[in-house]
Amino acid sequence: MRLSSLMSGFVVAGLVSVPTSAIAQTPAGGMQEEIQQLRKDFDALKQDYEARLAALEAKLTAAQSATAATPPAQNAVATAEGTALPVYSGAALGSKIFNPDIAVIGNFLGTAGHNDVAPSPALAIPESEASFQAIVDPYARADFFLSFGETGVDLEEGYATFTSLPGGLLTRVGKMRAAFGKVNLFHSHVSPWADRPLVTENLLGGEEGLTDAGVSVARLIPNRWLFLEATGQVFRGDTEADLFKSSEPGDLSYVAHLRGYHDLSESTNIDLGVSYSRGHNAAGIVDDTDVGRFTTGLYGIDGTVRWRPLRRSIYHSFIGRTELVWSRREQFDGQQNAFGYFVSADYQLARRWFTGIRYDRSERADDATAFDRGGSLVLSFWPSEFSQVRGQYRRIRYASDSTANELLFQLLFSIGAHGAHPF
Repeated sequence: MRLSSLMSGFVVAGLVSVPTSAIAQTPAGGMQEEIQQLRKDFDALKQDYEARLAALEAKLTAAQSATAATPPAQNAVATAEGTALPVYSGAALGSKIFNPDIAVIGNFLGTAGHNDVAPSPALAIPESEASFQAIVDPYARADFFLSFGETGVDLEEGYATFTSLPGGLLTRVGKMRAAFGKVNLFHSHVSPWADRPLVTENLLGGEEGLTDAGVSVARLIPNRWLFLEATGQVFRGDTEADLFKSSEPGDLSYVAHLRGYHDLSESTNIDLGVSYSRGHNAAGIVDDTDVGRFTTGLYGIDGTVRWRPLRRSIYHSFIGRTELVWSRREQFDGQQNAFGYFVSADYQLARRWFTGIRYDRSERADDATAFDRGGSLVLSFWPSEFSQVRGQYRRIRYASDSTANELLFQLLFSIGAHGAHPF
């Protein structure tokens, strides 16, 4: 249907309404003359609208023909200052669509204070992240995250996600962070702290944590009470910090995670999870020779409570977290049964200000008789969603009776389009 026919119908329908009181007050002869005059006015308006719409359609057709005849590289729009700006169309627009979203995130960390057990440099960029994310086809997407340290480049994660498999299965293939608890899934720029909790350092392999090449399969479990998701993962069996170490191709490691989520109110929700992992460890490998076959089993419980009022959500919020991990590590002197946990609370003071507190306590995986404990106070400022400035005071009492008192300063900044991380 042409625009002119639509508009003419609109004009007639909109102007034909005449108040009945006006008609009642007009003599019969005079009323006929006014009706005739109104009809003439309607016809004139209709013709005027049709002429204007026809002229507009002609201009649009001419503009489209001129654009199609002009090479895409030469298309431009003139600004008020007279500068020509390119218009992305044709091949130029296609090249933009088929490029992945690219982002770079910088992480600058400064440390002041005293720590004899795990000293850190005064100023450093421990990790910068480059991400490449895009849809592969209607059935999959790809996500790659490269970490740039001061001494080299590493693939932090790189996997393809298949979202349309039968049975409602969400499958990932590649190198990825294992779905063990919550903190293990955090990239450095997502973490609410400038460091990692002691339980992560002592029992889960430190900064890199459980990260390996493998296959992950997740599925939602329908029920009428809560969101329930089950995840099963199989990995090669090698982690960065030798938490798991394979000496044979069949030395795979396994991870299982069950997550439950429920809205307590319109402002509050709770997220609970249980985790299990098992793989061969490095205790039986001496000088690259396998002299023993030892395994490590990990058990975990994680909980998160979020409060975010709908009317004041950009000004105030609260997140409480805890994670408990049990480690069962076989080695030459017997099995070491270690336990560790952390508890944290983060509160949003204003639109850009956040504060938090965290308590840590963890035994060590290879010596369960030794344990470390500590606490942290955090204050963060967000100039925008693309940058963060964070200060953290950290005090740790190590098993060797050495006490560390440190002040950490962190600056995070990002450029480019970076996709959201798991909730």
